[in-house]
Amino acid sequence: MPAPRMAMRMMIIRIILAMTMHTVTTITTTTMIIIPTMTITAITIITTMNIVVTSTTMAIPMLMTTNERPAAGDRGAIADAGHAALYRLLTWLSPSFPVGGFSYSSGIEWAVEAGDIKDAASLQDWLAAMLTDGSGFCDGVFLAQAHRTVASGDYGALRDIAELAAAFVPSRERQLETSAQGRAFIKIARSAWNCDGLDQAVVACDGAIVYPIAVGIVSAAHGILLAPSQHGFLHALASNWISAGARLIPLGQTDSQRVLAALEPVVATTAARAMAATLDDLGSATFRADLASMRHETQYTRLFRS
Repeated sequence: MPAPRMAMRMMIIRIILAMTMHTVTTITTTTMIIIPTMTITAITIITTMNIVVTSTTMAIPMLMTTNERPAAGDRGAIADAGHAALYRLLTWLSPSFPVGGFSYSSGIEWAVEAGDIKDAASLQDWLAAMLTDGSGFCDGVFLAQAHRTVASGDYGALRDIAELAAAFVPSRERQLETSAQGRAFIKIARSAWNCDGLDQAVVACDGAIVYPIAVGIVSAAHGILLAPSQHGFLHALASNWISAGARLIPLGQTDSQRVLAALEPVVATTAARAMAATLDDLGSATFRADLASMRHETQYTRLFRS
């Protein structure tokens, strides 16, 4: 075999072996010049795939981290921490987490009775308004503010935010809904998912802890980043509302999923607005939804508590 071809093959073997050992991520321009075009294409693809896999592995801690910080450079430990945080967040915001969310409709039951919500399209419009200009946005702001105060250790500010959130509801039933779920969320988290700093944050609130404050406190205490906590909370909120609508209208499972899919950009936009907002930006423009929450208290036939 001619010497140049033998040298080229030996070079390719060395590069592939180096990739297998996870030591090669780039190929210098000088090396690539002496390799034929077909070989360059194959090696470039392999190298790019190697880089993509590495980036995907490292993306997990960019979304979530726990309060157990892995050693620098230990990608396995970082990935495990991200997986643990994701596992906890999915558990806490799952419909199976026992906060009693299935028993509340946030006034949707009266809206169905009054004819404001009668099909998938009208449910989607109603929920989009609640997320963008109503309780969804306000709860998102409170969650973000609570998360930041716990992360920074400013428990005096946390107490003030928790007090404001508990007062920021338009009806007695809405107060029952958010405070009962918040109380249940904190109780279960302290019993099954306790961690350093959680008890201190709860005691600092010195009063009722409504649902978004509870989620903000627990996620921050566990070191879960604000962005995934916010998106997860608003997704769970929308899912619970859709579940109530599906039982009341009623809707099939496919239509329910279509509504949830259509609300994806609304949830993302609301989460971004809520994280960028301050307490001065709080406000609601969903008068009809607030009225529904009040009228539900005297509704003749009810399946839900709100």
